[in-house]
Amino acid sequence: MFKKSLTLGVAPVKRSFLDMDAAKAEKDHFMKVISEIRPDVVKIVDIDDLTENGIAFDNAVVPGIIKKFKEAEVDALFIPFCDFGEESVAAAVAGAFKLPTLVWGPRDEFPNSQEARGRDTQCGIFAATKVMRRHNVKFSYIYNVRTDSEEFRSGYLNFIRFANVIKDLNGLQLAKIGNRPGPFWSVLTNEADLLTKLNISVLPLSPTVIMNEADELRAKKDSAYTGYLADLKKRFDLSSMDDESIEKTAALKVSVQNQIASVGASVCAFECWSAFFPYGIVPCVLLGDITDDGVPLACECDINGAISQAILRAVNLYDESVFLADLTIRNPENENSELLWHCGPFPYSLKAEDSAAALVAGQEQFRLKDGDLTLARFDDIDGKYVLFGGEGKTTSGPETMGTYVYLEVDDWKRWEEKLVFGPYIHHIGGVYGKYLPVLREVARYLGIDFDNAHEQGIYSL
Repeated sequence: MFKKSLTLGVAPVKRSFLDMDAAKAEKDHFMKVISEIRPDVVKIVDIDDLTENGIAFDNAVVPGIIKKFKEAEVDALFIPFCDFGEESVAAAVAGAFKLPTLVWGPRDEFPNSQEARGRDTQCGIFAATKVMRRHNVKFSYIYNVRTDSEEFRSGYLNFIRFANVIKDLNGLQLAKIGNRPGPFWSVLTNEADLLTKLNISVLPLSPTVIMNEADELRAKKDSAYTGYLADLKKRFDLSSMDDESIEKTAALKVSVQNQIASVGASVCAFECWSAFFPYGIVPCVLLGDITDDGVPLACECDINGAISQAILRAVNLYDESVFLADLTIRNPENENSELLWHCGPFPYSLKAEDSAAALVAGQEQFRLKDGDLTLARFDDIDGKYVLFGGEGKTTSGPETMGTYVYLEVDDWKRWEEKLVFGPYIHHIGGVYGKYLPVLREVARYLGIDFDNAHEQGIYSL
């Protein structure tokens, strides 16, 4: 499974003349909390060896912090305020990197009095963030809440998810197998713009080379091919397919995987059915199975659909596969529900346990599992990029063929209006979980429009 780690530089700050013991108590508290949140994904780099109690309060320590973080190749920064903080220190550290940066400070317990001086944390954040803006730092912020609150934990984890997307997109290598099917004008996009504006490279691969390699794998009974063939037979009812078609399907999956790996890509736009008719099969199942191996594939050479999946994969911290669905019909049984469907390329790992799995002409047949869903579509028009996002949940609906699930949302009419008037097509990415705030932050950081499905846009008649 595709997996990346995120290196987070943490530089707590305090006001030089405010109480060190109080600042240290706050620092120890929040460091304990964040160290327990996704340690499998996040590597924390602290400044404990550079300054007293690992808290920065003097400009003299800034060069050392910058040097340590650069040597550690941090992907993101967290600058927590232990009290009012030092705005010059916070801004100088953040300004040296221009990376995703999180700002937060714990809520103060009491105001100043004649007997005791408080920490004035919120007050200092107001000051420091203005200075960060002058340093052109685009920072994220968690509302001033207590360290032991769910708001802090969820805000921190949302930041990790967001920073993970930014890391994954920067320098993304996207394989393109074949070309768009002739009738599919809707999947057109500007590959040069993707490179110059977002540093996303599109790397072409030949369907002919893939088919030739697949024949070689079958002929020599390659171990990866025979292993996958056995796996297919174990998972799916294959009674409607002949042996040659099943073998070609298995060989093609291994060949596609090899070719994607050969160019170092981690996501792929795939011409699929129109390119592989000459091979005698429809290769839908391999899209789902390669996605389950960690490399999402988008049907019909939909490059923007593949990028949508890459975003959702990173949002999900690579925990679970994503999928790309057709927006097809309104659920006949539910006014606020839509059928998410495709002919058979959804990841098998997302199959509902009570849904039987069959392979018909290379196309999977099963229903996806129940749960919360986040839907997203990255797209462009007239040189401008936009990210659509919304949350819903699965619901029941009439059985159909292919791979499918029914999505229920707060107001389908508003969703449909958004999707029609926005620069989108019939493809949309899906992932299990609720990640709308993360998508919103991704769009803000990238400087592209965020189209929130839960806010009214242009009205239909």
